[in-house]
Amino acid sequence: MSLYLISGGPGAGKSTLLSALHEAGFAGSEEVSRQLIREQVAGGGALVPWQDLAGFAELALERMIQQHAAAVRRGGITFFDRGLPDLVAYLEAAGLPVGRHYYRALAAHPCHRQALLAPPWPEIYVNDPERWQTLAEATALHQALRRTYQRLGFEVLELPRTTVLGRVAWVRAVLAV
Repeated sequence: MSLYLISGGPGAGKSTLLSALHEAGFAGSEEVSRQLIREQVAGGGALVPWQDLAGFAELALERMIQQHAAAVRRGGITFFDRGLPDLVAYLEAAGLPVGRHYYRALAAHPCHRQALLAPPWPEIYVNDPERWQTLAEATALHQALRRTYQRLGFEVLELPRTTVLGRVAWVRAVLAV
């Protein structure tokens, strides 16, 4: 079983890559943050990152643990659109405390130590209802994510800025999957 994390700042092509990997036959888990934002907005909830990042991170933590458990039960290779290290990075970037339970969750729900990081890509960056950050903010988050993943012991592999199929081929070649 191999569980791989795809990370990077908003709007760098992570979800598009995940979709293409799924089409290539790999299991994938959709970005929890987007799911939760849609749910909170539709239900009139206040646990959205721009109002209550700490509360939102707690919801995301629970959902990411569920995704991890489902992938372990399924077996094989799974690619995740973001992972537990992202929660640590986002909280730190916002100057919020990161509780020990986040680090315990990281230890209890391991993923492959090679993490894929999508770099900022101005040519494809767009805002949408779940992506409110500016390109500058997305770039700063990318840098925070890189630092966090490296500090947590991951080997960060930066995705090339190429076509979606080119990225899929690169992932398959680099990870030998």
